[in-house]
Amino acid sequence: MKRELGIARCGLACCLCSENETCKGCIEEDCADKINCENRKCVINKHLHACYECEEPCRKGLLQKIKPYGFTLFIKRYGLEKLLDCLMRNEQNGIVYHRQGIVGDYDEFENVEDLITFILKGKKE
Repeated sequence: MKRELGIARCGLACCLCSENETCKGCIEEDCADKINCENRKCVINKHLHACYECEEPCRKGLLQKIKPYGFTLFIKRYGLEKLLDCLMRNEQNGIVYHRQGIVGDYDEFENVEDLITFILKGKKE
């Protein structure tokens, strides 16, 4: 885990991404997808750092997917440091963010509350 890379504006975990060798994340000005990313544009227009700082309920862009939406809700409820702590603990316990391509253990959920519980407990119920 590269904790210093943190969480992307949309909620994805840059700190665990298998692409983080070359990608510096969407926080950087040289973001490869800065022209197309709806979430990046939105938070910049609202003068926010990330979607988890926004008070509006939203499922735009990548927030249509369970993982980034769940990570964003987790941060709103428990804070950024708690998410990073849980992700680090989970990684140390064998939970994989990207197992095959960009799909991993956090992608196996259809319900956001089940994902949040998984993040907190580090195991499936």
